[in-house]
Amino acid sequence: MAFRGELAALAAALFWAVASFIYARLGKQVSAIWLNFAKSLIAIGLIGLTLWLSQAALPSLNLGQLSLLALSGAVGIGLGDSVFFAALRELGARRALLLEAVSPPLAAILAQVFLQERLEPSAWAGILLTVGGVAWVIAEREPDRANIRLRLGVSLGLLAALAQAVGVVLSRAILVQTTISPLWSSLIRLTAGALLLLPYLLIKMPQSLLQPLHSRRFLLGLMAASLTGTYLGVWLQQTALKFTATGIAQALTATSPLFVLPIAVITGERVSLRAVLGALVALAGVWLLFWAGR
Repeated sequence: MAFRGELAALAAALFWAVASFIYARLGKQVSAIWLNFAKSLIAIGLIGLTLWLSQAALPSLNLGQLSLLALSGAVGIGLGDSVFFAALRELGARRALLLEAVSPPLAAILAQVFLQERLEPSAWAGILLTVGGVAWVIAEREPDRANIRLRLGVSLGLLAALAQAVGVVLSRAILVQTTISPLWSSLIRLTAGALLLLPYLLIKMPQSLLQPLHSRRFLLGLMAASLTGTYLGVWLQQTALKFTATGIAQALTATSPLFVLPIAVITGERVSLRAVLGALVALAGVWLLFWAGR
């Protein structure tokens, strides 16, 4: 199928945009680490059920390949998603997702260094546009969110972008070197990410692990976000990485802001002209990265 990887990346962006609004609200009730662990467990269950129903064969990986894939999940999902959820709480979905637009340039640079995926001069122009658009938006002062801790939120968002860039480059290396399916790679990465978080949760909150689940409304929101943003989102992201270059896959998944702005309007959030223009500049850079990689 032509453009299978590109279409998967765009679909992942849409699902992540929807899920991020739900996660932003859930994150006000629980810690970022608990939320990351819970959504990973739900997605692991859904992926396991999908693999069982499809009777997918076990992947043939050696210990080194399995370790790299697990490391990509620990860094990209265990660390990256936890920090991203913390950024969501500080900045809101729109700004936190716009910071994620920094991840494609980082991933493209790392892929050039470690995977020899060449970065064309036009791609550097895309990097400047992407980072410039993001910086323009996050520098905007918003009276309705005057109490946010902007410096902390931006720092968390940038750390999340770096962790996810490292994670996708590691997983891309295994996806192109082996015949592993995107669904199996998603399962391994999510499991590694969850295992990284489990010791902290058992030590810090052993008596209250299940307490947030007593609310039916919270549980339904968690299920919906886990289905869209984690189960489908991670599966589609791994599909994109399997069938197209790292920079292109990450660039297209970073188009979430394109979907976030209309969602923000629908949910009643004020979206300024500057936010729209900044998002368009960032997306112009993302698309330039896409075309540079063709």
